[in-house]
Amino acid sequence: MREYEYVSVDYKKREVIMVGFGISEHREIIDDYAARGYRYVGSIITEVDSNARIRKIDLVFEKDA
Repeated sequence: MREYEYVSVDYKKREVIMVGFGISEHREIIDDYAARGYRYVGSIITEVDSNARIRKIDLVFEKDA
């Protein structure tokens, strides 16, 4: 059996286009969960704005329960 955790990363407050910019919040979250025994599984886009910019994602982690 596996246990899953979902962590929301919100880019709405940043007035940037993610491509080409150094947004690294996701790396810190992935490193933190790895240190706690979780594996990074992937990400799911949960919100885009009217200009098709990603504004919110969920990072998905798993570990054996």
